[in-house]
Amino acid sequence: MAVGQVWYTPWCDEQGKVIDDGTVSRIAEQLYRWTAADPTLRWLRQNAAGLQVEVEDISEQVAALALQGPTSARVLRAASDADIDSLRYFRVTSGRIGRVPVEISRTGYTGDLGYEIWMPADSAIDVWDTLMREGRPFDIKPAGMLALDVARVEAGLLLIDVDFNSSRKALIDTQMYTPFEMGLGRLVTLDKGPFIGRKALAEEARRGPSRMVVGIEVDWTEVEALYERFALTPVAPAAASRVAVPVRRDGQQIGRATTTAWSPTLKRLVALATIDAPFFAVGTRVEIELTVEATRHYVGATVVQTPFVSPSRKTATPP
Repeated sequence: MAVGQVWYTPWCDEQGKVIDDGTVSRIAEQLYRWTAADPTLRWLRQNAAGLQVEVEDISEQVAALALQGPTSARVLRAASDADIDSLRYFRVTSGRIGRVPVEISRTGYTGDLGYEIWMPADSAIDVWDTLMREGRPFDIKPAGMLALDVARVEAGLLLIDVDFNSSRKALIDTQMYTPFEMGLGRLVTLDKGPFIGRKALAEEARRGPSRMVVGIEVDWTEVEALYERFALTPVAPAAASRVAVPVRRDGQQIGRATTTAWSPTLKRLVALATIDAPFFAVGTRVEIELTVEATRHYVGATVVQTPFVSPSRKTATPP
């Protein structure tokens, strides 16, 4: 990694099962910031034994704020003195917002143009106030978890404890996932130096994954027809559903949809689902369970490539 670069990565146990995923930012020559959804300090320190590395938990000292969306670059230009124009995708820079020193990374959990801002925790409210004030001309709006859940599904981004489970929390083998099963095989480099889980992942790469998390697009016309049988009008759900439902083919269950959401961008009902081989191939026709009036039914769906939505501005240099 170069200084100022950010990598997204999973990390695994000895069996190649994912413990968690997150970002690693190289802040300086010998300083990295590693983020994780779950506490990972003990695992890091165990595996740092014998290495020339110091691991410090700064969770309580650092606050993070996500500024996402089409006008996010313009807001930051107005609110900060950082060089936003040259900040490329998955890079990090430093500057000030108001009087507060911050680090700004070109990252996010929405699949859109966006930034994550890192600051001292006791100055977080000051940064928020400055952004909201300077962002008014750019139609800035606060957004919560329900909005984020829909955005990350459109982006095909997985959520721990929903779309996959940490191997440390899993109760049975089927609750554990490998990077290949999560669709993150591109992040596994088998020809580099030793890393935890390498042997198991090399074997899986040779034989291929037995299942994979993929995207599913539901046939809305079949949903409409189903509701019409009950003399009802289908209503697009405002929030994503994290209730797992079966996915089948030819009457046999082949997987489960873990997050289902109405995409306001595509005007379609989509889902993230774990599907068994060979049915996770793009274009495969499947059926997904849908409940209407407390009665379970199945409607047609198609396995599609994720992300469902990927605007060019996500990675382009903002105008």
